[in-house]
This record gives sequence, C-alpha cells and structure tokens, in this order.
Amino acid sequence: MVQQGPRIAPGLLATAVLLLQPACAPAQRADDDSANGDGGGASDDGGGNQPTDFDDFPVDPMIEPGAPAGAPGLFEPDGPTTGGPCVLEPQAGTLFPRDWLRPRFSFTPAGNQNLFEIRVHAQHEHHDLVVYTSETSWTMPKLMWTQLNLHVLGQEVTVSVRGAHYNGSGLDAPAAASQAGSFTIAPVPASGTIAYWTTGGGSSVAFKGFRVGDETVQQILTPNQANAGCVGCHTSTPDGKFVAFSSTVDPGDGGNAKVDLRSVDGMAAQPTYATSSAMQLLARTSQQAPAFSPGHWNDSEKIALSMYDIDGYTQIAWTNLAASSSGQGVGWGLLARQGDGRSAAAVAFSHSGDLVAYSSSDSVGSGVNLGADRGGDLYTVPFSGGAGGTATPVAGASNPSYSEHYAAFSADDVLLAFIRVPSSMSTYDNAVAEVFVVPTAGGTATRVAANDPPTCSGAISPGITNSWPKWSPETGSSAGSRYYWLTFSSRRSPSRTPQLYITGVTVDELGSIKTYPAIYLWNQPEDESNHTPAWDNFDIVIN
Repeated sequence: MVQQGPRIAPGLLATAVLLLQPACAPAQRADDDSANGDGGGASDDGGGNQPTDFDDFPVDPMIEPGAPAGAPGLFEPDGPTTGGPCVLEPQAGTLFPRDWLRPRFSFTPAGNQNLFEIRVHAQHEHHDLVVYTSETSWTMPKLMWTQLNLHVLGQEVTVSVRGAHYNGSGLDAPAAASQAGSFTIAPVPASGTIAYWTTGGGSSVAFKGFRVGDETVQQILTPNQANAGCVGCHTSTPDGKFVAFSSTVDPGDGGNAKVDLRSVDGMAAQPTYATSSAMQLLARTSQQAPAFSPGHWNDSEKIALSMYDIDGYTQIAWTNLAASSSGQGVGWGLLARQGDGRSAAAVAFSHSGDLVAYSSSDSVGSGVNLGADRGGDLYTVPFSGGAGGTATPVAGASNPSYSEHYAAFSADDVLLAFIRVPSSMSTYDNAVAEVFVVPTAGGTATRVAANDPPTCSGAISPGITNSWPKWSPETGSSAGSRYYWLTFSSRRSPSRTPQLYITGVTVDELGSIKTYPAIYLWNQPEDESNHTPAWDNFDIVIN
C-alpha cells in the first residue's frame, strides 16, 4: 500500500530547498538530478526508443541447496491462487533506495508447506527470476542486484511466492500462491551511516552501526569506553567524527545524565576541539539528548543543544564547544521560548541552524519523555544566535488530543518527522506510537504507510511501537520529485523485539507527499533489541 498525503505548496518546497540548505550540508541541490541518477532507468534510451531487454535474471531456475533437483517439474503452471505463504519481505509497494542493501525475500509458510517457488518479474528483463528453496528466506545475489539497479529504476518489480508440502517424492497437493506484490527501485540512493542503541542477545548495552549497503554491523561504543553505566539518546557531530549522547553512571536514572562526546573510530576519545570549559558545562547533570546543526559548526562556534533540567523545569540549553569561557551568554545559554511556559523535550536542530523544534509539555522526564495525562505538542522557535524568540506550535503536530514527539528535520529542513500517541499516554516505549510527517512550516500531518506491516503477518499498528524516526543525511531529486529516506524502530517482528526499518517519502513538483511501506534491515542481529536509530554521516571504522 502506498499512502498519498497532503501537498506542500510548490513555492514553499523550492524556497526551502534553496534557502534552508546550508552550503556545507551533504544534501544534493534541488536541481541536481545527475548526482543521484537520471530517473529514467530502462524506460527510454534518450532518443524516444524503447531499450533493449536485459538478461540480469538467469534463463534456468535457481535450485537452492535443500530443494529437490526436480523442483521445477513439481510446480504446475496453474494452481490455487490463495493459501500460499505470507510474504513479509519485501512488503508490497516498498520503494528501495538505489544501491541499497540487496533485497531479502522472506515469508511465513501456510500449514505444512516446506518447498517454495519465488518468482520475480521485471518488464525489461528477458526472463523471470525463478528460485526453488526449502528455506523461508532467500537473498538476491549481489551482482544480480547491482545489475537491476542499472536497468529497472522506477519500474515495478513484481514478486510472488508459491508453497507446497514436499513428501520426499512429490507434492501432497498443488502449490498454492501468495498474493502477488511489487517493489520499485528509486532513481536516487540513500547515503550515510545508521547508528543505533542496542541491548539483549547476550550483548551489553552499546552503540552499533553500519554504512548504507553494509551487510554486517560494527560496534561503535560501549558504556565502559565512556566511563558510564549507560549511554543513549545519541547523534552525530556535523563532522561525523564523534557521537554525542546522554551518559549516566546509574542505568536506572536517566534524569541524572550528562552529555558526553566520543570518537567513532574505536578509540572513544573526546574531541580535542572541545575546550575544558565546554566539557565542564556538558558534564553538568540533568542534561540530556544533544543536537547539532551544520549551520553552527565552524572554527569559532560549535554549538551543541541539550535538554537541561533546572529545578524541575526542562529548558533548551546551548553550549559552544569552542568557547574558552563558561560564562552564561558566552559559553552557554538558555533558549528563550516566548509564549510557551511549559517544559521542553527532545530538541531537534535544523540543518540551516535557523530553527529549533521540540516537544512542549507539562510533564517531561529525562529530557526526552513525555508523561501520561499531560500531553505534548511540537513547537518551533528561532535559534537567533542563542537568544531564541517566539515559540510557535507546528500546525498538524499540535493537536491537543495527541502527544506529538521526537521531532526530526529532513536534510533540507522542509519536513518534520515525529511520533504520535494519545495525550493520555506516556511517549516512552509506547505500543500505540505511530510515525507521521508534516511540513516544517505546518500543514496536514501524514501518517506514513510504513506503520503498517503486511496484513497476513497478524501484526497491527497501532500496537507495535513504531518510534524514533530519523531522516537520512541527504535528499535526492529526479524528474521533478524529491526523495527522502526515513528510519525508525518497531516491534512488529514475531518476537516483538525492537528492530530497525527504513521507508521512503516523496514530494512531487506539485507538493504532494507520498509515503511507502517499510523495508526491514536484515543486516542487524535479530536476537538483539535494536532501537533509537540516528542516521547521519558517522565516520565509523569498518573492521
């Protein structure tokens, strides 16, 4: 299912892309189609002629180990069109970034099915890809996926799976088919590094991460390396060299945290550019959830925002990591939020450095969580050199019936992602949380299609803790549309263990927002609880 959302005014989209995009940010220019692909795929050769078909799929079926050699002859051309496996990956309607992690085909058998036929069809391929396997998942070979990324961009690739019970000599009954689905490879890639917080599976609490396209994850930082009992609520510095996070000696007391920074090269060193005055300021307790902006990252200023609890009132503090003074107004300060007398939580800093987004609530815990029965709404306030200004509710994300939380700016600052729960509930690890996007300037909020797992899986949203959305560090453009990528955590797996997913969001030249189903990141350990992702340009070392 693809979800069609509201429209962003075309003028707003163009203006935001041109004016809000800082020169040093990694995002592509709005008119730079060539940097991220021509968007044409195999649809045209440039002269108006249809292209030659390709041979990326083999002529003969692929028979995987464990499947009988005569499997192709066991599956009749026709059979039941219902009663087949439940296809979990790729979910029907997904949009893959170009050059993304190669797709995995995963499904749940119906009944006692133990032999499966996977069929993949693309319009400009000479042959269908046909795979026979006794396993419930199969991953496309790298070379095949690389070739598809050259030849079928922007085209629907259909997927169907048939299943049957093999008794050692034949099938007990004709193979039954799943409902056919499709996915599309976008004409633009996603880039950067996803770093996330993980616990469980026999491992200690840690930050782990991977670059886009990596098939394994790397450990980035453990609490012991940071002389802490727990680390969390992390983000990247704009240079990509350091991870900044909340740090606490007592894992059970996030309210007593401080802010720390450590390198992501495995050495866990603190930055040499951070003055002793700045590190002392960040070491004040009841301070959490740092945020940065490329717009305020240069030799003379390196601004870190954080949530700072003063006498039970959580405020937005700024600290200049390059300042030699710890004096208020010089090395640090509090952002004025005129018109909003409530506490602030979970701050986000626009890439331009002009705007700050946060949740306003009467009940804030550990700088990031909104309590039950008090509600919370998204607000924005100008940074104005640390002075702040008038706080403004974000239209579409300030409904008193809901708590809107965990705001995140897209790379071009045009969109905000956030989660929403009923105002009577806490935002912390809430099963009914769902992900939404809204224009930063305000408008109608769009519930993203990625909230919903495949219907046949039995998992339903709300009820699976879709939370902590973060945008990729770059956007791309092709054929008049802007492409955005979003990661989030969810408990939709059968074990209900938190895992990471990504999804696409597009905005066409008329300003219409469209969202897509989720893609599971199969490179993450399935037996670990993986959540609170950050998607930045972390410069991690790959072992």
